[in-house]
Amino acid sequence: MIHHISIAAEHPQHVAEVLAELWQGRAYPFPMYPDSYIAFAGDDYGTAIEVYPLGSELIPGRTDLPDLQADQTSARFSATHAAVSVPLNQQQIEQIAAREGWQTLLGNRGPFFQVVELWVENRVLLELLTPEMAEQYKAFSTPANWEQLVLTAPLS
Repeated sequence: MIHHISIAAEHPQHVAEVLAELWQGRAYPFPMYPDSYIAFAGDDYGTAIEVYPLGSELIPGRTDLPDLQADQTSARFSATHAAVSVPLNQQQIEQIAAREGWQTLLGNRGPFFQVVELWVENRVLLELLTPEMAEQYKAFSTPANWEQLVLTAPLS
């Protein structure tokens, strides 16, 4: 179970507010780090996404919290992404994305499941799962199914 993740954004407060809207949750300032915010799903797991300013890097060393430092030379894109369940349907997601000017597309993950790719600020990928898509994902994403996939998939 992943309870929270963090991403960096050009406009952390706004991104946190939109993410909270997608969950029908709430967004708040994240007091541990300046100019950072957190979006809560409001579920029983404490699911959240922390949103730091673009260029933020977490640095190890402290015993209470990692240091947060800014790196203005950091890349605009990242391999980091997350699949996130939301209570909305595809049309509702697309309406919010259109309002924000963020790209979306329906992503087919093989014959296994679909996601709505939401590109936060057109640079950070969140694979949003509607309730129906979440059921497909959960039905597919088991150790037994992954073993079968790995054993039968051609090596690249």
